Amino acid sequence: MTVASPTEDIRDTALTDALSERYLAYALSIITARSLPDVRDGLKPVHRRLLYAMRQLRLNPDQGFKKCARVVGDVIGKFHPHGDQAVYDALVRLAQSFAARYPLVDGQGNFGNVDGDNAAAMRYTEARLTGVAEALLDGIDEDTVDFRDTYDGEESEPVVLPAAFPNLLANGASGIAVGMATNIPPHNTGELCDALLHLIKYPKARAVKLVELVPGPDFPTGGVLVEPIENVIEAYATGRGSFRLRARWEKEKQGHGQYRIVVTEIPYQVQKARLVEKIAELVESRKLAMLADIRDESADEVRIVLEPKSRSVDAAMLMETLYRLTDLEVRIPLNLNVLDASNTPRVMGLREALLAFLEHRLDVLVRRTRHRLDRTERRLEVLEGYLVAFLDLDEVIRVIREEDDPKPALMRAFELSDTQAEAILNLRLRALRRLEEEGIRREHADLTEEREKLGALLGDEEKRSWALAAEVRTIRERFGEKTELGRRRTEIGSSPTTAVVPFEAMVEKEAVTVICSEKGWIRAIKGHVDPNGDTRYKEGDRGRFWLHADTTDKLVLFGTNGRFYTIPCDRIPRGRGHGDPVRLVVELGTEDDIVRLLVHEEGRTLLVASSDGRGFLVKEDQVIAQTRGGKQVLNVGGGVEAQVCAVVSESADSVAVVGENRKLVVFPISELPTMTRGRGVLLQRYKDGGLSDTVAFNLAEGLSWRSGDRTRTETDVVPWTGKRAQAGRLAPKGFPRSNRFA
Repeated sequence: MTVASPTEDIRDTALTDALSERYLAYALSIITARSLPDVRDGLKPVHRRLLYAMRQLRLNPDQGFKKCARVVGDVIGKFHPHGDQAVYDALVRLAQSFAARYPLVDGQGNFGNVDGDNAAAMRYTEARLTGVAEALLDGIDEDTVDFRDTYDGEESEPVVLPAAFPNLLANGASGIAVGMATNIPPHNTGELCDALLHLIKYPKARAVKLVELVPGPDFPTGGVLVEPIENVIEAYATGRGSFRLRARWEKEKQGHGQYRIVVTEIPYQVQKARLVEKIAELVESRKLAMLADIRDESADEVRIVLEPKSRSVDAAMLMETLYRLTDLEVRIPLNLNVLDASNTPRVMGLREALLAFLEHRLDVLVRRTRHRLDRTERRLEVLEGYLVAFLDLDEVIRVIREEDDPKPALMRAFELSDTQAEAILNLRLRALRRLEEEGIRREHADLTEEREKLGALLGDEEKRSWALAAEVRTIRERFGEKTELGRRRTEIGSSPTTAVVPFEAMVEKEAVTVICSEKGWIRAIKGHVDPNGDTRYKEGDRGRFWLHADTTDKLVLFGTNGRFYTIPCDRIPRGRGHGDPVRLVVELGTEDDIVRLLVHEEGRTLLVASSDGRGFLVKEDQVIAQTRGGKQVLNVGGGVEAQVCAVVSESADSVAVVGENRKLVVFPISELPTMTRGRGVLLQRYKDGGLSDTVAFNLAEGLSWRSGDRTRTETDVVPWTGKRAQAGRLAPKGFPRSNRFA
């Protein structure tokens, strides 16, 4: 044997070309041989090989179990040269009733549970096929599908299964390939059969009609589907979308008006133990004020008990809160990306997937009919030879006894074919009785009739459609809604209204005093107290803002950068320390300062103004920010900063503005516009300096300001009354040296 030198087959190739070629080959291998299911039988190669290997082991539903280790060993030894644990994991999933809508494997032993616990080792568990798997394999010996050599060339395996069951949509599939993925939720077989029968009759049916027959997925763990119907139609039409799935719950009444909520079904692929742990964490961290306790009382059935804080808690509102915060509500994606009959990956809609299944079953029907027709014709040929022999049995016996080579002699004497002569020679003596001849004639008549039927079936497209419809009805009869396995488990609910869950529902209400220091350190003290006493600050720091609030309140912070920030009170650090810098709570710039801190009140109006004397009115509801970055309201920059944020009372009809030059001007509040963002209008004109403070007040009650520990009120403000944007006159005697009203 001559071994080629390593240098004889060296080709110059660009590195990018070599990498692209190899990566493409790898990607195609992952897509077609591992991750995406075939649209015809809904199986990936590992699942197909598992079922075929179990069939070879005669693990039929009516037979005994065998160790899973034996099955896995046969699969990796004959068909699937990959890790045994990966193959076993695939086998386990096919047997889990909470993972597979119609399990293909009947498992005996510990195959895991809905809490997320793993199955026992393969040496302990046993398995056999289910009736559904048997339907997928039905007819595989009748030349219904193509076979190919296994990886070592010693055996053969089916390219696809005959699949007398719509497994792709009934059991669903999920997988991640290279550059693409698939995610198909399970559906109800009875509904799929109804859609298949409709497509046989009306092949051009649209998604709107199919959704009437298949209203949505049907998950093994139940739940309530609350996706709007228009979204379901769009998802099934395009093959892409998602479905909103909620847990099923019921209200158990107890004495004295008390009640508790019992969750009986959780969403698909949600681990129950992790779900209970998450809810318990929310209760412990006081982020779920309406819930007092949670208990897992599950046995064979799911039973999660939720104890409300009091009987006044609305059960629907509590569940709506849990839906938002936990996996009691999930979104199940739909990405119907599969391999078609030509082994090409593409995204199909519901109609395309169902039609692909029907085309496959039609191909199986034709191939099986041809196989049976060939077998029938071969048998008829043999029977015709038998009948010829019975007509002159004595001569047949003489030829066999006297001729050295009786086969050619029989063929010449009776004009028999090679097959007929061989069959006569192999005939047993006991079969020569008269009764056997009558049996042969009856069998010949029956097979002749069957041949005519098979031939008519192959030659008539309408008859093939009838036969296909009969097969679909058989599937529905075996696995449809009349059986325990086939009844719909997931309720099709109505789309929920947009329920507004109040912030108070998620946080335990508790009185606190919020303190913010001059250097921007914020904290909360339990209870409504006066912090001016023995409150301590960091060295060189002192108090600046303090206010009374509840943990369910929101604080509104206005910065010199003109941005409003929203701070939930429950996120403010609590304790005896100095708190945290405000910049850790919201994204306030290091060069920015705090102008105002107040408790948010719905419907209130604020007056904001900048240092250059511009400002406007803004509704407080419009300044609430949804992110830590805040919301830009007052446009500033170029040396101009936000200066004032004043609360406008409902009775206020005038505005007073004082500048750094101590000049004061008063004008009607109607001269100010209400805006959501901008620079605003000029409030007061300055030659030097800028705006110091502004306030909105009721003219009849007079203009008030704080002077030390006292409050002074000027009832006659006519000398300072004018129009907006005027310079004004010097403030009255006694006005604070700080040039501020408060």
